[in-house]
Amino acid sequence: MQNFQGKTAFITGAGAGIGLGMARTFARQGMNIVLCDIRREGLEQALGEINRLGAQALAVEADVSIKEQLERAAQQAFDAFGKVHVFCANAGVSMHGVPIEKLPAKDWEWVLGVNLYGVIHGFQIFVPHMRAHGEESHIVNTASIAGFRVTPGWTTGPYSMSKYAVVAISEALEQDLEGSNIGLSILAPAAVRTGIFHSGRARPPRMGGAFQRVESEQFAHRLDEGLAPDVVGERVLRGIRKGEFYIFTHNWARELVTERHARLQAAFDECEKWYEERGMEPPPR
Repeated sequence: MQNFQGKTAFITGAGAGIGLGMARTFARQGMNIVLCDIRREGLEQALGEINRLGAQALAVEADVSIKEQLERAAQQAFDAFGKVHVFCANAGVSMHGVPIEKLPAKDWEWVLGVNLYGVIHGFQIFVPHMRAHGEESHIVNTASIAGFRVTPGWTTGPYSMSKYAVVAISEALEQDLEGSNIGLSILAPAAVRTGIFHSGRARPPRMGGAFQRVESEQFAHRLDEGLAPDVVGERVLRGIRKGEFYIFTHNWARELVTERHARLQAAFDECEKWYEERGMEPPPR
């Protein structure tokens, strides 16, 4: 996808952070912007920013973990702008600092509801819409570098699990979209200057209500020197234009992935030794 002027982008988690960074970047390209977020106060401020950039914009409130709410938000976008050409499933919540055996059931439901089902609900709604209008389109699913490696000492199990799942479902969706006019990318950032570690403030009552986990504060300082959200937005724009599937933002993260893959390769080496020890031929592919 190369031409963005006059097209429409729908972005979840757009009230702040990476979502708003993408929205500002797309607005500068002449796109119409649909800002979707669970937090009304953040949406109003974000809408003002996008309007000041001269873009036509709409703010819609929705909890992406509830498909019906995202469907209503999507319909508002269709009513306002007709067609959506870029959909960014960006809404996400943090779940760090707690060993997985101690995590309450409601927290599991929350992190999976937003980080994974928010993506699933998004492509269930927007892929049929994009197929129907037939114009060049693109989907960006926000995962994380945590979707490629569980970093020791960070106790990011639930968060990483949800992001690994985003990577897997995106790789499957890419195959389903083959031959269509719809591109797909996985955004996998590392540290970005956002308020993700305070995402518990927006947890809905049915998931246990708002909270601020003290343990999350130990990670907050890591974001202070992270990338600016607009820089990530520009990275996403480049990725869409170049048809990149994996969009990484931090080159140092290559080491994390390389270490994990080295461990996997070593496990295959041990499997091969096991066959040799037993005098067995490996089974055919």
